[in-house]
Order: sequence, then structure tokens, then C-alpha cells
Amino acid sequence: MQPRNMSMSGVVDLAAVKAAQEAKAKAEQTRAEAARKGGAGAVAPADLVIDVDEAGFERDVLQRSAEVPVVIDFWAEWCQPCKQLSPVLERLAVEYNGRFLLAKIDVDANQMLMQQFGVQGIPAVFAVVAGQALPLFQGAADEQQIRQTLDQLVQVAEQRFGLTGLTVDPGAQPGAAPAEAQEGPYDAALNAAADALDAGDLAGAVRAYQNVLADDPGHPEAKLGLAQAELLQRVQGFDPQQVRREAAEKPKDAAAQIAAADLDLVGGHVEDAFGRLIEAVQRTVGDDRDAVRRRLLELFEVVGPEDPRVVGARRALARALF
Repeated sequence: MQPRNMSMSGVVDLAAVKAAQEAKAKAEQTRAEAARKGGAGAVAPADLVIDVDEAGFERDVLQRSAEVPVVIDFWAEWCQPCKQLSPVLERLAVEYNGRFLLAKIDVDANQMLMQQFGVQGIPAVFAVVAGQALPLFQGAADEQQIRQTLDQLVQVAEQRFGLTGLTVDPGAQPGAAPAEAQEGPYDAALNAAADALDAGDLAGAVRAYQNVLADDPGHPEAKLGLAQAELLQRVQGFDPQQVRREAAEKPKDAAAQIAAADLDLVGGHVEDAFGRLIEAVQRTVGDDRDAVRRRLLELFEVVGPEDPRVVGARRALARALF
């Protein structure tokens, strides 16, 4: 079953920000739960390469992707290039020592998964990171290219989602099944909020997230969800052309620049939104300047504090303020 938050465009821009931030919060929650239970435990090197079918996809790929990047190798017995590529991926999975998990999917036996990922030909290699799917490469690739791609994947997984991979113990017994994800105390409320967002009921989503935060003010998924829902709620009644025209005509108008920045972010133009508000901080004073600064901090929460674009914008904001 393909998850609601799976974006084939990858975790690279705000076109999938809601899905990416929900996934990040879920990954953090999963790791925290594992830590409370004494950790997820070490795996044997042989467990870094697994065969996956449609029945086990959610457990073996989606749930595992909250703790480690999962690389998917779509292959078939009759595919000669697959017989060259697959052994390389298997060897690298062991060499990378838990920084990614390799899931092998036989397309002949799993046609539905092949269709859901939009695989046009094999071999085809994808990755799933914190529930987010992204294509890596298709067809033959030399080992140097594969290593470069895997290095980038590992870096994105660590920087954006805090996924540092699995602990590997050469002496561990292979074949230990991963623990089932436990339902959290707020899962029903969070699912209701996500359903409200999908249905366009932004006010309902805001209320649902606020209810969670009233009980647990630091809940990461609820904080991210509320920031996203409030952003969408703000721009719901905007006339985009009018907003952008006013922003262009009134560069020193704080409200105009704030509205345009909200539109920029919803449209996936993260750097444009941040840059616009940093320039507005430089042009304004007093209450207007403080309003711009507060909105910029709110947008940082939407994108995520660990995102490199947020880190860079924070430095730029500090320079603008001081």
C-alpha cells in the first residue's frame, strides 16, 4: 500500500513540505520511543540486505525508514544488468555498515509496487527516507556513481531527518525481526488532523493540533503540523496576483512582504521567502520590524530547524538585526 505522505518528487523542496515534516516528526517520535525501550538493538551484517514483498512493504520499508534510509533495488531474474548491479549494492550495504538498508523487490512477483513507484524499466533504484520516496538512478551505473549517490542520500537523511542508521554487530544472530511500531497516545488526534488537512478543513486541523499541544506543548509532530496548517490557513483567501503586486509596489510595507513570503513558502520557494523577509527586516523599524522577524521565525518552524536553508537564513537574520 502506498502511504499518503509518499512523494515521488523527493524530499527536496516545499512542494512536499507537509509530508516531509510529518515524516520527520514521526521519525523523531519512533527514535524516542525506541530509546525509552532501551534502543532498537544491533543487527547482523546479513540483515542489511532484505527481500521485500507487497505484504511486508509497510513494515520492512516504510516503518524502517524512520530509523535508517532504505534503498530499494527493483530487479528480476531475467534481467542481466540487474545481475551486475545487485551484487554491488549488496556489497556496499555491508560496507556502509548500517548507514542504509537495502531492500530487494522482485518486480515479477510485486507488480503493484513497481507501478506505484512508476518504474519504467529495470534495474531501478529508489530510496525511502522517513516515509518519503525519491528516485536514485535507473539502469546500469558504475560503482563510483553509486557511491556518490549513496553518500548524498546518507547526508540528506542525517541532516534533514537525523537518521544516523543502524547499529551493526558482526556477532549478532541474523534474522531478528524489527520491533513493530507502537501506537502513540496522540496518534488518533494526529491522524484526524492530517485527514482534516487533506480534506481542506484547515480550521479543524488547527484545532486538532492545538488539542495535542494543550496536553503536550513540546510534541514535535503537532508543532510542525500546526505551523503548516496555520500557514495554509493564512494564504487560503489570498489573491496571489494582488499580493505580489502590493509587495513589489511597497517594499517597506511589512504586511505586504509578510503576505508575499507566505505565498512564496507555500509555492515551494523557500529561499525566496526567507530572503524577502530578511530584506524586509533591513528596511523596517519598530513594531513592523518585529512583526517581520516573528513571521520569519514561524516559517523556520514550518521548514524545520535542521534544514540547511533555515540554518543559513538564521545567520543572515542575525546579521540583519545586529
